[in-house]
Amino acid sequence: MHDNIPDGFFSLTNPTFVGIMWRFAIDLFFLFMLIRVVYFRYSKKPNFLFTFFLMGLVAFFICSMLGTVVLDMTFAFGLFAVLAILRLRTRNISTKDMAYTFATFGISVINSLRVLRFPLLGILIINTIILITAYLLEEFLVKYKSECQSIIYDKLDLLKPEKKEKLLKDISERTGREILKIKINRINFKKKRAFLDIYFKD
Repeated sequence: MHDNIPDGFFSLTNPTFVGIMWRFAIDLFFLFMLIRVVYFRYSKKPNFLFTFFLMGLVAFFICSMLGTVVLDMTFAFGLFAVLAILRLRTRNISTKDMAYTFATFGISVINSLRVLRFPLLGILIINTIILITAYLLEEFLVKYKSECQSIIYDKLDLLKPEKKEKLLKDISERTGREILKIKINRINFKKKRAFLDIYFKD
């Protein structure tokens, strides 16, 4: 890697600079799909859109200006280390937001690799795999994510296994929530009441 940028490096006739701009277009597209289409759809946190986009773009351009793929990877791990330190020194954020942060960096570093050394089709496939994986994981969370609450229940006759559907319907009507599962903790036959844990969609 040269100490100074060669003359005419930022010229549109320079194939290296043109390659960076093409990879930037790819990076911008997949960052938009990951952050705006997938992340924002499920998380609804507009403040993080600015953070993810800016970090992704800065990481891309810094890695693109480095001379070799080896240096790119070294710098990428350095960014991850700095990110981990900042995570410990700032306010707590969710593990899912941290995962998206690493995904943003990862996509930007992958897209910054030289196309001649790393085939364009391979970059598109890897980006697509990351994008589809994030989407499928979000769908999985939506489908199976639930909250738990403890309640005291008085209709002991509905606790029989054969009356499971009636029990779910009765508690759903009382709580106004779609009950997914019920766990019986204990039953007090003397006072005719049961202590249940109910699981419902968030």
